[in-house]
Parts: sequence; C-alpha cells; structure tokens
Amino acid sequence: MSEMRENLHPSAAAVTGQREQVRVMTASAVCVALLAVSAYISFPLPFTPAMVTALTIMVNLVAFVMKPKQAGIILGIYLLLGAVGVPVFVGGTSGLIKLIGPTGGFNLGFLVAAIAMSAVRGNSRSFKKLVAIGICVGMPIIYIGGCISMYAVAKVGVWKTLVMAVFPFLIGDTLKVVLAAFLANRLQRYGF
Repeated sequence: MSEMRENLHPSAAAVTGQREQVRVMTASAVCVALLAVSAYISFPLPFTPAMVTALTIMVNLVAFVMKPKQAGIILGIYLLLGAVGVPVFVGGTSGLIKLIGPTGGFNLGFLVAAIAMSAVRGNSRSFKKLVAIGICVGMPIIYIGGCISMYAVAKVGVWKTLVMAVFPFLIGDTLKVVLAAFLANRLQRYGF
C-alpha cells in the first residue's frame, strides 16, 4: 500500500528532477530552432564559398548557456537535421555535401567548438570570461575546421585558404562573440 502511495505522490526530489529534465529538453529544442533560424540570416562574400551568418552567434550562445553534453547534443541534432535534408544550414541549404564540401569544416567546427567552449566555461557566466573563451577557444576551432575543409576540397594554397576562411570573418566573429556573451549574461539574470 505504501508503494502505491509513493507512486501516486512522487517525492519533491523526483518532481524537481522531472521539471529539470523538461526544462533542459525545452531549452535544447529552442536552441536547435534558433540555430536553424539564425542560419537563414546570412549573406555571401564574392571571393569565398563561406558566408557571413548569424549562426555563429547562436553557436556561441549555446556553448555559453548549456553544459558540454547538452551543447554537443544540440549541435549534433542540428547537423543531423541538415544532413538528412532539412534546410537548416547557412542560407537555407541542406544535405551531406554541406558537411563534406568546402565549408563543411565550419559546420563540424561548430560542434567541436560548442562542446569545448562549454567545457572550458564550467559554471562561469562572467562576461569577460565568456568573451575570452569565445575568442581564444571557439573561433580558432571553427576556423581550423573551416580551413581544413576549404584547403582540402577547394584545392587552394594556405594563404588563399586564410583569405577565404579566416581573415574576412575575424572582426565580425569577434563582435558576435561579444553579443553572445552579453545575451548569455542576461539570460543568467533571468534564471536560464
């Protein structure tokens, strides 16, 4: 009889745990949706297949507010959706070619960078620390991924790779990191 009563009236800890699971799943779904929407906010540059995109803001924000495992799952779901044909990649594109083409390294770099930035961040939400992590950890990982794919697939030299995959994005990506750190800091104030 007491067993039945426990099943009908779960403990406060069980209810709190369930609420936390629902909160994390909801936040994860919102993050995947925001990644997809932000990828549509993009514009091309005439000298590179890589595009300027708001997706970078969201990748940083996910890393700044979610735990490493959650960040990895969120970016993994986003990449899987795009790979199977859902138009969630930059400019509303999709398909495996976007993972193995000249800009595929950026997409894979987003996954690695989000996990690494979240792990380095720990529980800190300090604005300055988030900016430093985004610039010193996230940006290099994303750029390395982009450079590897650009170099290997586009068959261009090292200098041309840097001109196509890094130099045009440095200032904008730095500003995006600052914006993501600001948003993460604000979200923390509201209990996220």
